[in-house]
Amino acid sequence: MSAFEYAPAPESRAVVSIEPEYGLFINGKFVKGKKHFPSINPATGEKLSNITQASNADVDKAVLAARSAYQKTWSKMAPAQRAKYLYRIARILQERAREFAVLETLDNGKPIRESRDVDVPLAAAHFFYHAGWADKLQHAGFGSAPKPHGVVGQIIPWNFPLLMLAWKIAPALATGNTVVLKPAESTSLTALLFAQVCQQAELPAGVVNIVTGDGAVGAALVNHPGIDKIAFTGSTDVGKIIARSVAHSGKSLTLELGGKGANIVFEDAAIDEAVEGIVNGIFFNQGHVCCAGSRLLIQEGIHDEVVGKLKVRMAKIRVGDPMDKNTDLGAINSAEQLMKINELVDYGKKEGGEIWSPQCTLPSKGFWFAPTIFSGVTQAHRIAREEIFGPVLSILTFRTPQEAIEKANNTPFGLSAGIWSEKGSRTLWASNQLKAGVIWANTFNKFDPASPFGGYKESGWGREGGRHGLGSYIKGGDHE
Repeated sequence: MSAFEYAPAPESRAVVSIEPEYGLFINGKFVKGKKHFPSINPATGEKLSNITQASNADVDKAVLAARSAYQKTWSKMAPAQRAKYLYRIARILQERAREFAVLETLDNGKPIRESRDVDVPLAAAHFFYHAGWADKLQHAGFGSAPKPHGVVGQIIPWNFPLLMLAWKIAPALATGNTVVLKPAESTSLTALLFAQVCQQAELPAGVVNIVTGDGAVGAALVNHPGIDKIAFTGSTDVGKIIARSVAHSGKSLTLELGGKGANIVFEDAAIDEAVEGIVNGIFFNQGHVCCAGSRLLIQEGIHDEVVGKLKVRMAKIRVGDPMDKNTDLGAINSAEQLMKINELVDYGKKEGGEIWSPQCTLPSKGFWFAPTIFSGVTQAHRIAREEIFGPVLSILTFRTPQEAIEKANNTPFGLSAGIWSEKGSRTLWASNQLKAGVIWANTFNKFDPASPFGGYKESGWGREGGRHGLGSYIKGGDHE
């Protein structure tokens, strides 16, 4: 019997109109820049557009616009009126969902079905959810008269460009703050399309400002005296630099940083279910997920069965054109990230790890890496300690539940973990023992706007989403 084949099912690009050049979004208008850099489609190497490199003067203008909007408009507006704008943005995101999904896939490299079914719907859901809180903050547990910080500087990564924007902007606006946001250098296009949504929603000028560029723009934002709070999602190394920069500034700070999540499979787990969870935990979004289950801990008695079934399942992962609706694993976001993945994989080989990938033909253009597992890994291996941020899984074993917990917690990170067991008592016991901000039971990589997200140790501080996330944007809140 021949293998089942999928016919190509490419999504059309016709729904998206990409400008040859984009300016900055300041005070409700697009402003032309002087210097530009290309935004590249990582699946093909094609240049999509030229993006403005903001200057320090541009950052000044954006912060001044946000301050003026805060003082004259947004802070004086009734909370129920602010909520109307968030609802309007949410509806427009739903109406333009296909446009956003296609643009996100072109600019980021993730499969269109993930952009379509996860990123865009969740982004809209965050605006709907936080709109509901806007006029109820006095009931959220932050006192009878909660106050916003003022002007918030926000810096987001390239792995979930639109979704991270929503995680940041929605709670900031709901609590009465104004925003200056810097998207990642390699994935600015959906943030700039979101600027058009702000115009379409008739959001008051200056409430949301978007400045694009490299790390120098982020540094200018972090160190700007007109910023009252910084919210950053990105690497642990950059997070440490930001923490040092604002330590004596009086700015409030939240950080959502890297991770090296443990996915623990106990011997009583439903193995077929667990295998699906393992695949989703590490290969979702090409492994470009800070909370990815990149360390798989399997109880010794079921190791061979789990790994055998995992290899069968991995052989069915479809790698290729992200615009094809059948694709499971898209392109690596950039040449730089691909180089980092290759470097750590080479270390894994040198350290004695047993590498395995299914047979698959990678496209000749763009940046690609096949889904990969390493067996025979120990806690001492670099691939078990460092965040690879790619589709690479390290497999370790354990004998007792206590050993599983010790190995899972033996990391400087503490963002996520997964538990696979049919026993509720074991799941609850393990959850209480694990040092991780987000713990999934018999599932992985599931998100909801009402559920707080964040980490311990070097995975950052503060929470995003849910009631806890609101506190980050209120003076005297949970994580000021």
